Amino acid sequence: MAQWGWAYINCSSSSGGSGQAAGPTGSLQFLTGANATSGSGNLVFYTASYGGLAANTMVLTGTMIIEGTITASSFVVDETNVVSGSTIFGNSDDDTHLITGSLYVGNTTADTTFQVLPATSQSITMGMRYNYRSVTSTGLTASSGDYIIGFGGSGDIEFRLLSASVAGSGSVVVIKDELTTRAGGIFISASAPNSIDNNGYYELTGTMPAISLYSNGSDWFVF
Repeated sequence: MAQWGWAYINCSSSSGGSGQAAGPTGSLQFLTGANATSGSGNLVFYTASYGGLAANTMVLTGTMIIEGTITASSFVVDETNVVSGSTIFGNSDDDTHLITGSLYVGNTTADTTFQVLPATSQSITMGMRYNYRSVTSTGLTASSGDYIIGFGGSGDIEFRLLSASVAGSGSVVVIKDELTTRAGGIFISASAPNSIDNNGYYELTGTMPAISLYSNGSDWFVF
């Protein structure tokens, strides 16, 4: 029987790549050249617990840029720095957002408009501006966004408050006659079955009168 020796054949790719995976154990592979992949210790998937990390954990050391949407069951963030863009928290009325520490709200080029400082038990506001509505005709009804209502026009004006239950307890409305003289009065009525200090309506008379009202969720009261 004939005896055959070993023959060596060079199987190197003509393109120069070996196709052999490389990198540390657990590293995710990425293309490094034609038919060649490698891995990095900066992107590793641990199938077993390691260095205090739980099993089945992927660790990225460096910066990740995502041009899309991230969906996760939970986020644990050590530090957040939003460089640009908007943020939206929550998608239903029963969501709860807890902030531990201080809160600063304002323009990037001006003093902070609003601050909450737990260490000193302070809430500091640099300036306030409330929603204002001008009313010049009769027969209108307040809306949920009304806070300061200034009356112009002429003659008698009838104006109906929003239902106390819709406005909610603690809602406040400030009403002011802005005319120096008025031939008539301003009549503020409550939506049935609400009342204003146990009356169906309240009349403002005199020179530039004003009234402040609050709701307890069932009726309106003067204060």
